[in-house]
Amino acid sequence: MMDVRYGGNPADVMTATTDRLRSDYMVEGAFAPGALRLTYTHVDRMILGGAVPTDTPLVFGDGAELGTEFFFSAREGGLANLGGPGLVTVDGTDYPMGNRDILYVGRGMRRVEMRSEDAANPAWFYLNSVPAGADHPTRLIRRDQAKRISLGDPAKANVRSLAMYIHPEVSPSCLLLMGITDPAPGSMWNTMPPHLHERRMEAYCYFDLGNDDRVMHFMGRPDQTRHLVIANGDMVLSPAWSIHMGAGTGPYAFVWGMTGENQAYTDFTPVPVSSLR
Repeated sequence: MMDVRYGGNPADVMTATTDRLRSDYMVEGAFAPGALRLTYTHVDRMILGGAVPTDTPLVFGDGAELGTEFFFSAREGGLANLGGPGLVTVDGTDYPMGNRDILYVGRGMRRVEMRSEDAANPAWFYLNSVPAGADHPTRLIRRDQAKRISLGDPAKANVRSLAMYIHPEVSPSCLLLMGITDPAPGSMWNTMPPHLHERRMEAYCYFDLGNDDRVMHFMGRPDQTRHLVIANGDMVLSPAWSIHMGAGTGPYAFVWGMTGENQAYTDFTPVPVSSLR
């Protein structure tokens, strides 16, 4: 059974406790050995979650909780492998997946089976799935096939590499966008300048953090910011009304996924850091 997040009003964030913020806007503990754990959010109806197959495959595809025959009857999705080598089988077709490969799963698929090559070094499959109104073929995008751009300024400790996987210029989809960002060695800040997506929501999955490291993820309205303390494998929901940016105490990376009215990656409103409160 999927967990559920109902979203929230930005006014509620101003008085929310730490526990309330975390329960509304974070997903914790999704990567558990031998388990598939999914969360349904009413923020643009994205489903996100983690799967860590060990000795036996993990399978999903039933649409009962969505009111459809199959999970992907009216959805598309992206599966990112953040762990050891694995294999995803979609309706009988095998897709071997290395670390940081992403599989786009098109609308209409019926059965997804996930395996790890080595139970001692299991794959970590991270899912984003959103409603879709068009069919696009299932496709594996390997790490070296992503479109990469470099951003940031070394003097401001925000140099980063952004890799686009599920994107109109790489692997077309209906509305889902998905990729991976890596801050450069010595840089700690991501998503600079902070910004708002008035026409899209975004979800983050932070990974490759050390056990003792954390990311301080900032959210909320620009004049009423709050923060979430993020550990390895934690996920964050960023509604359209919320800024998003973060800084890590050590090396980290994150998967970003978006959906909304369009697929224009540059459709956002920058927020000057000097205006934040």
